[in-house]
Amino acid sequence: MGSPLLLRIASFETKQVRFTCDGRPIAARQGESLLAALLSAGDHLRRHEGNGEPRAGFCLMGACQDCWVWIGPDRRARACTTPVADGLQVSTIPPAPAGFA
Repeated sequence: MGSPLLLRIASFETKQVRFTCDGRPIAARQGESLLAALLSAGDHLRRHEGNGEPRAGFCLMGACQDCWVWIGPDRRARACTTPVADGLQVSTIPPAPAGFA
């Protein structure tokens, strides 16, 4: 990943939480969305399934569905409307369909 796409300017008085995304440890501030935390840590959220281009979310309010991530082994979530939590294990890579793993 290149330079962060977002710069955090909010108060640093909020509690710091840690989670992983695709195995990479990330620090965030309690109350942030996963998308804000991930874009503060890098220049994109995921790669487009078809052409591999970097994707960074679009609407930031849960409508466009460009920021889907997976939490744990099977929970699909929109990164823009899901708050960070200490210890979350996030993946930007969809799990293999049942019977194909």
